[in-house]
Amino acid sequence: MSTVQKGDKVNVHYHGRLTDGSTFDSSEGREPLSFTAGAGQVIKGFDEAVLNMTPGDKKTVNIPVAEAYGHRNDDMVMDYPVSDFPADMQPQVGMELQMGDNQGNVFPVVITEVNGDMVTLDANHPLAGHDLIFDIELVSIG
Repeated sequence: MSTVQKGDKVNVHYHGRLTDGSTFDSSEGREPLSFTAGAGQVIKGFDEAVLNMTPGDKKTVNIPVAEAYGHRNDDMVMDYPVSDFPADMQPQVGMELQMGDNQGNVFPVVITEVNGDMVTLDANHPLAGHDLIFDIELVSIG
């Protein structure tokens, strides 16, 4: 039976959780996740975990911050005046917004604080700063 090598298209089921046991994502009830192994389409630790698996294999992997979404970056937390938001918008903690930079790149941000006339936006990935645990089942190769 063949094993996963870099460049193989793979289909996996997974259950992702934090070290406190809380689930952040799962393919349960959905189609398997499809990606090309070793192509950087998923986080590094997940990408490396599927290498050498055979269809039907199951494993649990602990992925440290550096091989997941990296450490939180305080430079990605910004304060903006409420007056910079559209007049019909009421900024609230937890709101997810899209921001653009001077190069035309668009990226997601979350409102983490509304304090008087200032709004704090966080552009860090929600899982940045966390070690992750994945239960992975290789469904198929190809």
